[in-house]
Amino acid sequence: MTSTESKDRIYRSPAGIAGGVLLLGLAAWLGIDAIVAGEGRTPWLALAALLLIVPLVTAFTLRPAVSADDDRLRVRNPFRVVVLPWGEVASLRSGYSNEVVAKSGKKYQLWAIPVSLRARKKAARREARRGVGAAGASGAPGVFGGRERGLGGLAGFGGGAAVPEGPVRAQSDQIMDELRELLEAREKAESAQGQVTVRWAYEIAAPAVAGAVLLAVLIGLG
Repeated sequence: MTSTESKDRIYRSPAGIAGGVLLLGLAAWLGIDAIVAGEGRTPWLALAALLLIVPLVTAFTLRPAVSADDDRLRVRNPFRVVVLPWGEVASLRSGYSNEVVAKSGKKYQLWAIPVSLRARKKAARREARRGVGAAGASGAPGVFGGRERGLGGLAGFGGGAAVPEGPVRAQSDQIMDELRELLEAREKAESAQGQVTVRWAYEIAAPAVAGAVLLAVLIGLG
C-alpha cells in the first residue's frame, strides 16, 4: 500500500499492480502471437479473448484505488466509483475484507486495501516479541529470580534498546486506522457534507462484454 504525505491520500495495492502487469504482459504476448501467426479462426479467437481478458485483469488489479481528502472518500473498485462525503460515512470496518458503510446502510468494499491474514499474524507475532523485549529491557523479574536483560536475538529490542510506542499493526489495518481518524476529525465539517454518488465503469464493462459476445459467437459457429 502507498499513501502520499500531502493533503490528498491515495492508497493502492502494490501486489495487485505487480500481478496485473505480469498478467497483461503474458496475455499480450500470447494474444499477439496468436493474431500474427495463427491460422483460420485463431486470430479472431485471440482478439476476442484479449477484448475480454484485458479489461477484466485491469479492473481487478490496476484499477482499484482509494483516495481521501478533508471532504470525502473516493473508492474506485473494479466496476464502479463511489464517492462518499465524510458526513455520509457511518463507519469503516475491517474483518476478512475492508469496507466502508454509508449512513444509508449500504456497504462498499475497499478493493485497493485488501486484508492479509498472514500480515496480521506476522504483526501479532512481532507484538508478542516486542512485549518480551520490553519486559527484558525494563528489567522485569525472570523465571529464575533476579532481573532479566533484553534478548539480543530480537532485532531492535536487545541490549536495553528503546521499545517503539503503540501496537504493531498490519499495514492494511494501519491504513484503516488513518481513515478512521480522518472520519472522526471531518465527519461534522460543513464542507464534508453531501450525497453519496456511484458511477459504473462502462469503459471497463463495454469492451469486456463485447469480447465475451464475440468469443461466444465464434465458439458457437464452430
